[in-house]
Amino acid sequence: MSVVFDLAVIFILRAIDVGMATIRIVLLSRGRKGAAAGIGFFECLIWVVAVSRVLTGLDDPLRMIAFAAGFAAGTYVGSMVEEWLAIGQTLIRVVTSSEDPSVAPAIRAKGFGATVLNGDGRDGDVRVCFTVIPRKKVDELLAVINEVAPNAYLTIEDTAAPDWRQRIERTVRR
Repeated sequence: MSVVFDLAVIFILRAIDVGMATIRIVLLSRGRKGAAAGIGFFECLIWVVAVSRVLTGLDDPLRMIAFAAGFAAGTYVGSMVEEWLAIGQTLIRVVTSSEDPSVAPAIRAKGFGATVLNGDGRDGDVRVCFTVIPRKKVDELLAVINEVAPNAYLTIEDTAAPDWRQRIERTVRR
């Protein structure tokens, strides 16, 4: 029974530590260094405990399998948690024909900013609307855009502007 318990502990610890690593990397990419460092501390502690349990029984391949399976599960769980947290901002570009209704008023009606540029597309004049919104609001805004301009071409990407104000302040002080 203790072998099964050990395998479960290895699996769970590894799943937790890899899940934490996923969140830590996302936090770092969003400029949240303090939170990432805190998570990194606990991630490392958990990893050491998991590895020590594997190393005490190197003759048991099931320990290694539990360790590897925990890594896989942690990767999956970490990505699910990151999706649920939806940390950061997202840039959405909406390209529509200039003959179609503008999506900007509908975006602004939802309380978000919208910048519109006119352009020359493959099939004629186009309107490009840019908006930056919290990642948690993407689905809500996509529904609005689809309602106003179902034939629009969209690009969506995460933004990374973690601490640009602080960088400007440091540069100015030098």
